[in-house]
Amino acid sequence: MSVGYPLLDRINYPSDLKKLKPEQLEQLSNELRQFIIDVVCENPGHLGASLGVVELTVALHYIFNTPEDRIIWDVGHQAYGHKILTGRKNVFHTNRKYKGISGFPKRSESEYDSFGVGHSSTSISAALGMAVASQKEGKNRQVVAIIGDGSLTGGLAFEGLNNGGIQKSNLLVILNDNNIAIDPNVGAMKEYLLDITTSKTYNRVKTDVWNLLGKVDKLGSKTRSAIQKIENAIKSSLLKQSNLFESLGFRYFGPVDGHDVVYLTKLLNDLKNIPGPKLLHCITVKGKGFSAAEANQTLFHAPGTFDKETGERKVVIPDIPIPPKYQDVFGRTLVELALMNGKIVGVTPAMASGCSMNIMMELMPDRTFDVGIAEQHAVTFSAGLAAEGYVPFCNIYSSFMQRAYDQIIHDVAIQKLQVVLCLDRGGLVGDDGATHHGAYDIAYLRSIPNMVVAAPMNEEELRNMMYTAQLDGGGPFSIRYPRGNGVMVDWVKPLTEIAIGKGQIVKEGNDIAFLTFGHIGNLAAAAANRLEMEEFSIAHYNMRFVKPLDESLLQTIGEKFKTIITVEDGCLQGGFGSAVLEWLNDNGHKTKVIRLGIPDRFIEHGTQQQLYKECGFDVDGIYQTAKLLIAPKMSKKSI
Repeated sequence: MSVGYPLLDRINYPSDLKKLKPEQLEQLSNELRQFIIDVVCENPGHLGASLGVVELTVALHYIFNTPEDRIIWDVGHQAYGHKILTGRKNVFHTNRKYKGISGFPKRSESEYDSFGVGHSSTSISAALGMAVASQKEGKNRQVVAIIGDGSLTGGLAFEGLNNGGIQKSNLLVILNDNNIAIDPNVGAMKEYLLDITTSKTYNRVKTDVWNLLGKVDKLGSKTRSAIQKIENAIKSSLLKQSNLFESLGFRYFGPVDGHDVVYLTKLLNDLKNIPGPKLLHCITVKGKGFSAAEANQTLFHAPGTFDKETGERKVVIPDIPIPPKYQDVFGRTLVELALMNGKIVGVTPAMASGCSMNIMMELMPDRTFDVGIAEQHAVTFSAGLAAEGYVPFCNIYSSFMQRAYDQIIHDVAIQKLQVVLCLDRGGLVGDDGATHHGAYDIAYLRSIPNMVVAAPMNEEELRNMMYTAQLDGGGPFSIRYPRGNGVMVDWVKPLTEIAIGKGQIVKEGNDIAFLTFGHIGNLAAAAANRLEMEEFSIAHYNMRFVKPLDESLLQTIGEKFKTIITVEDGCLQGGFGSAVLEWLNDNGHKTKVIRLGIPDRFIEHGTQQQLYKECGFDVDGIYQTAKLLIAPKMSKKSI
């Protein structure tokens, strides 16, 4: 049970932290961990990652002179302790809430947030840029990047390491090794780190070498050089392979206990005095100090509300059945299709549970591939499978698919390969904010030749689009759908082929037409019903495809209506509304087009409904826009 925070209550900034004695840091770490639990249990956020780096966070701000020294967190899931110690303790309860502080480091929020993050594997490159800039300016600034072993699977991390090893700038990379991202880590890097971690002989000798190196300055440069050569020889002989990081030009230290805060402060203080690129390998436990989070690390990555004493999640059971999440419809339908088509395989970049591909992974492990946090590889790997006759369903969140844009064009679309790109989290995702909104996929995909770009209005359409995408003779096919629940309780219907490029007439009308793309059409339908109660006649067309467009339906709409409203949960620049506007203009129609969607700015965090309202395409926003357009016409008719 929480009993208050005697030390933490006295700390608002790192300058306060530095007043503590080293022997007080363990108590502070315990209080900081409890504070995070106390707040996050009622205000959902990313729990496990932040609990795992409490001691490291305290040690970093105790030793380094932040914000003058730069600390860059990779992704930022683990930065809650950092935020609390850097002036945001009293507003931490607003974390991820509308108009509150961001769930990720954000430069505009605090000078202590050296670099804005949200996607993985960026920290080393950003930190290297800062370290080189400091070197060129002649500043003795420390630059530290903290990257998890899960993020280390991303190609950008290796690019940063490769370049960092030859720059010789003052850069410290801290590898936070806990063997898990959201789901357990996979791949050769995991096995390599495990080899280092579990080699008892290596670790014992490495400790002796480290203690000896602490005396090197007193022994002279020749002795230092000799010890370093001996150290390298020891590592090569005791491990199955030479040290990867040292082969890239980094001095390697570790592995060390990432939860021994006093030892970490001593270690970091020593590393400050060693010039050049260095890597410190820390072993931590995700969810450390909260038994439920340690026992179920995937669930407690972002657990929602929970009982802080027992760890029991507070799940509200509705009185009536509710529609499923779109991701679960995808996961279950993928299994259904895979049973029908032996060539179907699933590919995900470390988001098996997040996209519900874990359903197929459990039933058909030999036909599902978690490739780690590596979106570019996921797409090209899928292209290679497709080139050999398989039909890969490659599921990547919309905002993460941005990282694989080149691969979509060159490796999939140009070669007309049958890769089904399933873009989960299309549109405004809510509390994760600007780094995670799937705002741009409609615009960036519809510009690619050979690509089918589709979005279902409900669960049944998602199933049928997936069925259509895997039929013989298909090519590149993208399907985007939002975060959260659909609209159909009874959603398991017989699978049917959908005519590619053909929309659906939801309802006929005469005063104005709604053209919608995807799930957001349900909000337009509700607005249309509200308008009809006021005796307005509203037509609604669910276009289903933005590429190819239903040209015959657009021709009919353009001839019948003087004004239409397009609605999309995506950016207005180059999106669905732009596609409709372009086609009408190119084909001689004078129809007035009002486009509703995400405006040309980055949208911050809040609930999806709050953000829909802010952008003007919630039910009331659509209703008000339509009414303003129709009312003048109706008053003229009455005259």
